[in-house]
Amino acid sequence: MSNREPHIQPPQLIPPNPVHLLQDEIKTMLHAGDEVRSCMGALERVGLNLVGEMLKGQGDFVELEHYPRDDVFDNETFGQYYYHAHRSDIQEHGHFHTFLRTGGRAWPAEPLDYPLTSEPWPQGQDAIAHLAGISMDAWGRPIGLFAANRWVTGETWYSARDVIEMLPQFAIEHAWPSWPVNRWISAMLRLFRPHIQALLLHRDQMMEYWQQRHPGQDVLEDRNLELTGYLPISIDHWIASLEQVQRG
Repeated sequence: MSNREPHIQPPQLIPPNPVHLLQDEIKTMLHAGDEVRSCMGALERVGLNLVGEMLKGQGDFVELEHYPRDDVFDNETFGQYYYHAHRSDIQEHGHFHTFLRTGGRAWPAEPLDYPLTSEPWPQGQDAIAHLAGISMDAWGRPIGLFAANRWVTGETWYSARDVIEMLPQFAIEHAWPSWPVNRWISAMLRLFRPHIQALLLHRDQMMEYWQQRHPGQDVLEDRNLELTGYLPISIDHWIASLEQVQRG
């Protein structure tokens, strides 16, 4: 009998196929696509962009700093986001992180029971779930979506299924620091919901794979695993694919 460990294959991350979506889902996503384009177009017509909106009046752009400094938080929806940069990627200028907080509301899920936890997670009314990251290029346009390990986001760790249930709750419905950016980021999570669902499900599979490779370790704090998955995106291509399926 061989003493070698069995070769474990990493999980595949498969982009969503619009032909598998329901017509009602496609209609909702296309409505969100109109909102995404409207917000970006309103800025671009006057020479502005989404990233510029986040950085205006914030002083020098410093790696790892949150923009705006105190994050964006909606105390009615409990949605939260910020923009920053911490990866030396020639294509990426920086990225948005989106979250949902518990606040004072009843929370529909319990954090993962993970006995190997080595760092404290936010608990109670401070509990927070990371929904998705949105990569941006130097021209302030989205180029990708990603899921990340817990140490990256400092979140409370919920199962992918529970986070997927939280996605429809995300919205930023006030005007600070930028009305078009708030509307845009809310619509992005609706337009690309199938991508985010795929990333979250793959995230849990990747963590299980990583745990098998590193038994007894708190893999949620492993600095060798930063992103669990990344999907490049194109707003125009995705909308065109949805419209093609809608037309039949």
